[in-house]
Amino acid sequence: MKLQFWGAAQTVTGSMHLVEANGYRLLLDCGSFQGRRREARERNENFPFDVKSIDAVVLSHAHIDHSGNLPTLVKQGFGGPIYSTSATRDLCSAMLRDSAAIQESDARFVNKLNAEKGLPPIEPLYMVQDAVDTMELFRTLDYEHSMEIGPGVQLIFRDAGHILGSASVTLEARKNGSVTRLGFTGDVGRPGAAILRDPQPMGAVEALITEATYSGRFHGPMPQAREGLARIVTETAKRSGLLIIPAFAVGRTQDLVYHLHGLFESGDIPALPVYVDSPLAINVTQVFRLHPECYDEETHQHLIRDNHCDPFGFSRLIYVREAQDSKKLNDLKEPAVILSASGMCEAGRVLHHLRHHVGDPRTTVLFVGYQAENTLGRRLLEGEKRVRIFGEEHEVAARIERIEGYSAHADEKELLTFIGQMPRLPGRVFVVHVESDADSFVRGLRQMGVRDVTVPDRGQVFDL
Repeated sequence: MKLQFWGAAQTVTGSMHLVEANGYRLLLDCGSFQGRRREARERNENFPFDVKSIDAVVLSHAHIDHSGNLPTLVKQGFGGPIYSTSATRDLCSAMLRDSAAIQESDARFVNKLNAEKGLPPIEPLYMVQDAVDTMELFRTLDYEHSMEIGPGVQLIFRDAGHILGSASVTLEARKNGSVTRLGFTGDVGRPGAAILRDPQPMGAVEALITEATYSGRFHGPMPQAREGLARIVTETAKRSGLLIIPAFAVGRTQDLVYHLHGLFESGDIPALPVYVDSPLAINVTQVFRLHPECYDEETHQHLIRDNHCDPFGFSRLIYVREAQDSKKLNDLKEPAVILSASGMCEAGRVLHHLRHHVGDPRTTVLFVGYQAENTLGRRLLEGEKRVRIFGEEHEVAARIERIEGYSAHADEKELLTFIGQMPRLPGRVFVVHVESDADSFVRGLRQMGVRDVTVPDRGQVFDL
């Protein structure tokens, strides 16, 4: 078995790892790289291998940095199966078409500005039809069921507890009586998080690819996140401002809606409207309703106790689907909460809200998830006073806030605990989905007893 790292190698986006076993070539994930626009376009458009030589894709979950470049792969000639859980397939059906539609919409908007400046037009990376073609290739597999996907190559998914349908991956390759098992954590969720089940321990493997997004960082207790959210909502309402929350449409938006519902019910925050301004988040919430098999016991009991309860559609919540209704939010005179994608402020309607309100000192922009290097979200968090949105400079006067506790990623301690729950420690661990400083997590693995720990470079090849 050979392994080559082509994405999320010393960066946190663009997950994509090439595995070769028994002459069978597959990709673990095919995510969009996010960062500086020109570099992102170059990376996403140009695959470092012959696309037609790939036999299959195994997809850990639906987040765009793991699934978002699948339509480009298909557009350029890939025609093999894409293996995922059923919930991941349903999420991707909404997300990939939405990603394509946003690219087409943003291209039209930028081309209008470019035409006024005499600049050449741009093209979207892929179109909606490419996303539709991609969905025809999906093949689903239930958790803990084994499937032979290639000659002597078995696949098993286990619940990773990160987002709806997320999975850790085990690949088992048999040849001439020998067996090699490779594990891939995907993104690991937090034990005790709302709605979803806790991460399920992986089986024994000889080698493991693990994410380490929060290397050296630790989330505060979840009740602190709830208190922080209540404080920020209340303070923004007192200033008669807007609270803009750039939130991933999958997982984070539903978590926030769930917790805002609880805060309203308990009287811990003032009554004010909550707008979910994302057609994708609306579609994704419908997918959440279709997959109660992914819910944890607490959520099941909550729904059983009150058959009429809908934590994703409480009375103050307003789902905004149409573009003209989204534009009307820019004229709001009363305090409100607006949840809008994308979570790193790299595309979508949140850019229009920031364009109109980032210069207003009454506005609060609240980040509740990881912000990758060179994204607009990271620049705002780092305190830049002037930022570019749709190519135009804007002064930042809004209050910028951050809550770590709503992250869907396990922190360093939680992730080390997850690996420590395996039947035996893997002899070899590859650390991905991490920026430059992985030292703390690597030390933790070695202290646990893992002999061989590597933080691979992009393009690096390993023989297992």
